[in-house]
Amino acid sequence: MVKSNLEAEIEQLQNVEKQMRLAADVPGTKKAVTDILQLCFEAKDWKSLNDQILLLSKKRGQLKQAVTAMVQQAMQYIDQTPDVETRVELIKTLNTVSAGKIYVEIERARLIKKLAKIKEEQGLIAEAAELMQEVAVETFGAMAKTEKIAFILEQVRLCLDRQDYVRAQILSKRISPRVFDADSSKEKKKPKEGDDVVEEAPADIPSLLELKRIYYELMIRYYTHNNDYLEICRCYKAIYEIPAVKENPSEWIPVLRKICWYLILSPHDPMQSSLLNSSLEDKNLTEIPKFKLLLKQLVTMEVIQWTSLWHMYKDEFENEKNLLGGSLGDKAAEDLRQRIIEHNILVVSKYYSRITMKRLAELLCLSIQVCLFYCFSCTTFSNLCLLQCVCISVLIFIL
Repeated sequence: MVKSNLEAEIEQLQNVEKQMRLAADVPGTKKAVTDILQLCFEAKDWKSLNDQILLLSKKRGQLKQAVTAMVQQAMQYIDQTPDVETRVELIKTLNTVSAGKIYVEIERARLIKKLAKIKEEQGLIAEAAELMQEVAVETFGAMAKTEKIAFILEQVRLCLDRQDYVRAQILSKRISPRVFDADSSKEKKKPKEGDDVVEEAPADIPSLLELKRIYYELMIRYYTHNNDYLEICRCYKAIYEIPAVKENPSEWIPVLRKICWYLILSPHDPMQSSLLNSSLEDKNLTEIPKFKLLLKQLVTMEVIQWTSLWHMYKDEFENEKNLLGGSLGDKAAEDLRQRIIEHNILVVSKYYSRITMKRLAELLCLSIQVCLFYCFSCTTFSNLCLLQCVCISVLIFIL
């Protein structure tokens, strides 16, 4: 009885919708289609709801405004569905209706994001990532900037979760880091005639500064895969500059520790040297004096004794896994020793023009064989005269 009443009411509204549509009455058509959907929702007849959405969208000469209103109305019902299967079916129906229609492209992007979230909760990470990659939100002129960035960051995160690092890098290039430095306090310019009217971002979209932190945390995950210590350091540096982080010591101290560690782990080059010197000028380093001392040793042209340095900083090094960002990586301890050796070779190259391999090994606290390996593998061996002298001493040693 209830079912027959529902069908009768829907039929009446369909006649009204037809009259409004043929008369090109936009407000009347929008009200008719949304009333039909509301009837199905109140009756909790989810199958009829899906059928009506498809039927109304395929009507001859259906108005764009009516389709938009219908999709937006049905999206409000998604979170009120009784189970996951019904929710997925409704989302798929709305995706079918919105596919290829530029006037509901933003709604379609939001629907795909919801569907991808459901797939992820079911453990289908690969499917969720592929779904998200179907949408190129950077071309959506009417979508709010923060919503675009949040969508792309979700694409990057899912690619990292499925260990698709190539795709993650490609997607991350769609966001320019300069966008996070935009002054949001400036008044928005009024759109010119013919320009897209930018919609307001949904309430659950993070602010621009929050998105900045999410972006750099994802980039840290990407660069950690490649053990690109200098880029990881630069990412932490960007997080460190966020006002909300700088104002809270419990936030910036772990970040500053990470900056120091990754600076030391980075191979010596002009960028690393510049960051090292600028970091030493940071007044906040006085709050972590051991790390200030560590950085000073790196800029001082004196040989560093590895055993004493490791004894002093081993606990701090291992404690990083309990702080923000987690451990420094599986190879970090080995790479740290290599960086200290490279530093020592640079120091030796400054003070010696000729040196025997035996003496060099003594200064570096290494065996001759290990010293020889580091000399020829060290990319920072800048003094060619010293390299020639080492080669001569090697020949003498062999003979």
